[in-house]
Amino acid sequence: MPAPRLIVGLGNPGAEYEDTRHNLGFWFVDRLAAELKATLSPQGKFRGFVGRQGELWLLEPTTFMNRSGLAVLSLANFYKILPDEILVVHDDLDLPPGGIRIKQGGGNGGHNGLKDIQAHLGTPDFWRLRLGIGHPGDRNEVINYVLKAPRREEREPIDRAIERCLLAWPKLGAGDYAAAQQTLHGKV
Repeated sequence: MPAPRLIVGLGNPGAEYEDTRHNLGFWFVDRLAAELKATLSPQGKFRGFVGRQGELWLLEPTTFMNRSGLAVLSLANFYKILPDEILVVHDDLDLPPGGIRIKQGGGNGGHNGLKDIQAHLGTPDFWRLRLGIGHPGDRNEVINYVLKAPRREEREPIDRAIERCLLAWPKLGAGDYAAAQQTLHGKV
């Protein structure tokens, strides 16, 4: 597998969304940028906050979740980054808080950020790092749920999951997704 050249953290811009469940992708990219000593700064032409370490690009779209594909496509096209060289980090309702799954391709599970990225790239064949937030139990409550901060008992396993992802970063960053999967899957 090729090593990722673009890590995209999904979330919504603005202080009112900063601590919400829907911003787990931003939380991860912020932590990864700090570890890699990469500075994220606003880049208008890429519609987001962008950082770089060597050949690796980090992106937090500022387009709001539903238009994330604009930012991803802009940066990927400019630097000729292929879909299988993109890792999108996002919140996932189908996993319990602290759950982690990594996979390439597949559906979007109703996640509007993934839907928009698939539409803009014209393929679902990018990598996803899914970070569990749990489900409110009622479909009608999903929007309200993802746009609120996790409760303390949810936040702790979420923080531990992000820590595990950072520990697995050398494997992920090398494109060794199978080894990363063994490290990440199954532990909550």
